[in-house]
Amino acid sequence: MAATRLELNLLRLLSRCEALAAERREPDEWRLEKYVGALEEMLLALKKHSSKPAPELLNEYSRKVDFLKGMLEAEKLSSSAEKALANQFLAPGRTPTTTKERTPATKMVHLQTKARYTGKMRSELLGTDPLSVNESEELNLRKRKGLASEEKQSATDLDAVLQHHRSMQEKLAEEMLSLARSLKNNTLAAQNVIKQDNQTLSHSLRMADHNFEKLKDESERLEQHAKKSVNWLLWIMLIVVCFIFISMILFIRIFPKLR
Repeated sequence: MAATRLELNLLRLLSRCEALAAERREPDEWRLEKYVGALEEMLLALKKHSSKPAPELLNEYSRKVDFLKGMLEAEKLSSSAEKALANQFLAPGRTPTTTKERTPATKMVHLQTKARYTGKMRSELLGTDPLSVNESEELNLRKRKGLASEEKQSATDLDAVLQHHRSMQEKLAEEMLSLARSLKNNTLAAQNVIKQDNQTLSHSLRMADHNFEKLKDESERLEQHAKKSVNWLLWIMLIVVCFIFISMILFIRIFPKLR
């Protein structure tokens, strides 16, 4: 299947990005990041196109675009060790982008950035000039004819990177362990305070229930006492009324009305 115009534009822009990535760029260089963003949009459009290429080609394009994107993200990291470690996990393309390339450009860029980051890291460890180290590393890289010799030569540098990264991880683990212990102590102290508060609250509730029962008993006794008092008073009033009535009758009988 013939390549579409969109695919040709993607290949041209991808080749341009690979060339920019292989060059020494200034810190304020912005073109490569913009080009990679445009590559992502074109690749997304190509995947949705009706005449899209074979899945193998799409995977290769995606692999190269992801490599360029990951390389830009690695450059934004702070330390050389982090950059070298992030660059180690990048996967360059497997096939050349153009017919003029004998080795995939992304693989060469990967080797160059690896050598540059390991050189910077070694210069930080040894206290040497990073520019001279980088220039010597890039010069040695251009003189290498095979990938096997480069991998063997950078094995020691990779071990140093991994050792530095491992020491950083151990230090971070110790800090996290100390933080976990402090958090555990604070949690236990808060738990003891909450336990004491719960005991005080339970005691207060028991005292309140006891006082409520006593108040209830006293209220019942007072009510019964009030009922008894009312009954005796009623009987006394009835007796007094009856006595007065009988006294009046007797008085009237004994002392008749004077004529």
